[in-house]
Amino acid sequence: MSRIGKLPVTIPAGVTITVESGNEVTVKGPKGTLSRKLPQDMTIAQEEGKLTITRPNDLKRFKALHGLTRTLINNMVVGVTTGYVKRLDIIGTGYRAAKSGNKLTLNLGYSHPVEMTDPDGISSEVEGTNKIIVSGIDKEKVGQYAANIREKRPPEPYKGKGIRYENEYVRRKAGKAGKK
Repeated sequence: MSRIGKLPVTIPAGVTITVESGNEVTVKGPKGTLSRKLPQDMTIAQEEGKLTITRPNDLKRFKALHGLTRTLINNMVVGVTTGYVKRLDIIGTGYRAAKSGNKLTLNLGYSHPVEMTDPDGISSEVEGTNKIIVSGIDKEKVGQYAANIREKRPPEPYKGKGIRYENEYVRRKAGKAGKK
């Protein structure tokens, strides 16, 4: 039995979950609505403020989908109640970020500023000039947008310059050894 899959998903107050034919799950909460089509092999049952997911048998494929299905539903519930946040730090002389409307402008040492537009349902804020906060209700979209921002200038191992996640550890390398 999947340790994650067998755990029930607790439905908090103010959240409604509807399961339609073909395992189309819609979660409505105070922050918004999310819907997702989940594997049809899994059985999703709702009872007394909890959602349970069961698999048809113990084939390897169903074991893998069991925990995945439960986690995807739980991520939707957490998203519509509290939301998700990713924080990025910009480190480097002259590196900065600015926000105007839904456009994020990054100056990262290139000959041109890098402009990015916030996707639907995702918002980004700039704190000071070197901190970016990406937030939204869909965990997958928040993580992907933060990864796209980081991709513009990933941290390099010699001086540590670049865009990194807030608590990311960047392994540093020694520079070139000089002659003796």
